[in-house]
Amino acid sequence: MIKLQYIPYTEIVNLDTDSKIKKILKCVKDDKIILIEGCLAPIEESELIKQTMEQIDKKFKGIEICSVNPRKKNFGFGDLLKIKIANMLLGKTEGVTIVGPATIVKNIRKDPNKVELLTQELKKSIKR
Repeated sequence: MIKLQYIPYTEIVNLDTDSKIKKILKCVKDDKIILIEGCLAPIEESELIKQTMEQIDKKFKGIEICSVNPRKKNFGFGDLLKIKIANMLLGKTEGVTIVGPATIVKNIRKDPNKVELLTQELKKSIKR
C-alpha cells in the first residue's frame, strides 16, 4: 500500500529550515510519499539532502525528491508584478515538492507537462 501525505504551505511557512526538514524526514521515515504545496528553497533542498545522507542506515535508504513549478516563462511586466505582489502577501505557494523514501519511490520523472512517480513494492521482512 502506498501512503501519501499532503502538507499545505500554511503548515510549513513559519517553520525554520531545520524544523521543515525534521517534519519531512519524519513522514518519509514512516514510508509516506509527501506532497508539499510550494517549492522548497534551494538552500532547504540542499540541507534536506545533506541531513538525509547523514541518517542513512540499514532501514532508511534515503529519499527521492522533485520540485515542480508550472510557472510559464513568457510573462509580461504586469503579470510579473502581480506574481511578485502575490508572493509577498501569500508566500511562494506555486508549484509542488514531492519527497518519498528511496525504498518505495524508484524514480520521479518530470517534464513541462507531467510528473511520473514510479514506485516499487515495499518489502517487509518476515520474522520467523
